[in-house]
Amino acid sequence: MAPATDSELTVLPNNTNKTWVKDKGLRKLNLGIGLIFCSAATSGYNASLINGLLVLPEFRALMAGLSPKLLGLVIASASLGAIMSYTPASYIVDILGRKTGIAIGSILTICGAVIQVAVPKQWAFFGTRVLVGVAMGVSQTAAPLLATEIAHPRQRQTATALYNSTWCAGSITSAAVTFATLSVSGSWSWRIASLLQIFYPIAQLIGLLFLPESPRWLVSKNRKDEALDILARYHANGKADDELVQHEFQQICSSIGADADFKPRPWSSFFSSRGDIHRLAICILVGFMQEWAGNGIITYYLSPILTSIGISNSRDQAAVNVSLQAWNLCLSAAGAVASERYGRRILWLLATGVMLFFLSIITIFASLFTERHITPAGIAVVPMFFLFFSAFDIAYAPLFIAYPAEILPFQLRAKGLAITLTMDSVACFFNQYVNPVAFTALQWRYYIVYVGCLVVFFILVYFLFPETKGRSLEEVSMIFERKQVLEEKRVAVDSEKKGGIFAV
Repeated sequence: MAPATDSELTVLPNNTNKTWVKDKGLRKLNLGIGLIFCSAATSGYNASLINGLLVLPEFRALMAGLSPKLLGLVIASASLGAIMSYTPASYIVDILGRKTGIAIGSILTICGAVIQVAVPKQWAFFGTRVLVGVAMGVSQTAAPLLATEIAHPRQRQTATALYNSTWCAGSITSAAVTFATLSVSGSWSWRIASLLQIFYPIAQLIGLLFLPESPRWLVSKNRKDEALDILARYHANGKADDELVQHEFQQICSSIGADADFKPRPWSSFFSSRGDIHRLAICILVGFMQEWAGNGIITYYLSPILTSIGISNSRDQAAVNVSLQAWNLCLSAAGAVASERYGRRILWLLATGVMLFFLSIITIFASLFTERHITPAGIAVVPMFFLFFSAFDIAYAPLFIAYPAEILPFQLRAKGLAITLTMDSVACFFNQYVNPVAFTALQWRYYIVYVGCLVVFFILVYFLFPETKGRSLEEVSMIFERKQVLEEKRVAVDSEKKGGIFAV
């Protein structure tokens, strides 16, 4: 049976209401998916937490005495933990299941947050951030896989893209909490914000009560009856002979069954064909793009950047931070919806080009303020931040997880996503460790490095990123395999022609 695209699956007879809020099965499914999106929100909270804490006088006092290099190491510690966890996490979710991975990550995050508050010391803070980074690495590997593999075909692309958009919800929560605690005296001004890291992991654990295991993972373990039962229950309100469910089930069995007879593929499989090498290149590139597009320095070092352009009041800085994160949430959600309507590739290209333009403007304005002391130029940098992130939010935010997850075949999906997340954390760790030193030394000139990165990214996206709009997970895989088959046919034809010439 030929694979159906997502658009074709939506026209097959299906025992669900076209409006998901009116359908009992889809309401339960989407509630669970929404709650495990808290994995991204946890990451957003943690990433923005350090930015918000640096605004708080009590936290700055706690970190007093650290050199810029050591401060960079403390800030980057969560990324260090994540780097260590993604590879083991890929084995956990492939061997033990997607739900188990989410549970492990959530519980470890809660433990790390509690210890962080209980032991308010510099290096205890460092150690617990490493632990939280490890925990987030596990849950971030598992949660998007489960969401992608369990979502109804009508909603899969939007649901997958919305996953990373909730990063901004966590970021807003963190910014709002640290803003609110400016008026709290003593160490609890920062300890409250640290303790609230437990909120989203608890929500994730609740979400697991509403969700089954991934039917694709169950098929890979030869538990087909359970997989069919789950598809019927959540995609057709229990009707096992539903046409869409049967088509979806056969498609999954055909794809996974043909892929090494359910045996996990080794890491070397990424080099087994041109298609897999292409996938690997995209996974690596997306990870670096997420941090080296200029957003990293703004996200993690907003406070010193604002100080450098004349905005030094703590409340003013916190207000800008909260406003920017709220802006990001709205735009990234819009980008998630737009990616299904307009396609992934066009959004990648559009976003990269617009980001390049506005980061160039930011560089010019920052230089005018620093070198010529033109105050309006410094103030103008702030709205440019919002415009820059408008472009980032329509593609980079929603597609960072969604795009790698959907271009990978099942047997490589966990490993490929682990590669993307590892590259992201490596780039993030580098940024966080280097940025304090580099920005102090170079000031506005440091933006030029990221302008150059965006130029390179635009070229690579143009040549490497195929369109995946309107395709099922199994159909997306065929884009890369088809290129491999066509290349093999071309080589065969060339060989035949050469053989014919010699024969003559």
